[in-house]
Amino acid sequence: MRVSIELNGRAYERDVEPRTLLSDFIRHDAGLTGTHVGCEHGVCGACTVELDGEPVRSCLMLAVQADGHAVVTVEGLAPDGGPLSALQRAFTEHHALQCGFCTAGFLISARCLLREHPQLTEAEVREGLAGNLCRCTGYQPIIEAVLAVRDGRIG
Repeated sequence: MRVSIELNGRAYERDVEPRTLLSDFIRHDAGLTGTHVGCEHGVCGACTVELDGEPVRSCLMLAVQADGHAVVTVEGLAPDGGPLSALQRAFTEHHALQCGFCTAGFLISARCLLREHPQLTEAEVREGLAGNLCRCTGYQPIIEAVLAVRDGRIG
């Protein structure tokens, strides 16, 4: 099947097998490897991307389902080597990443969360990011980074 997906503002048109996952399309067909695939069951959140502004698990979605839609991956947060987004800077400043495997999913999820609820509480951040798993940070630095963005405390 022929699909046309806008990835980070750029159109990608490819022939794909109907069973091709969106995560595979992003990584293999488009060559954007920032989106990681962890559990392949939608549990870990590492593969989270934005589809028309909403967070989705790209390992649970077929590329054909994204045909005609706009997708933002972690590469779209600082396009073309531009300056890092406030969230990316906050993650760095608050040591909210260690191995980095989960980071792309957290960044996309947090971006959507902050856009939807700009004055969210710490409890709402925790609840909103509960679908993303991290094995390294203990979550507190991630929460602090999101709250720093909420409060405009980014260097």
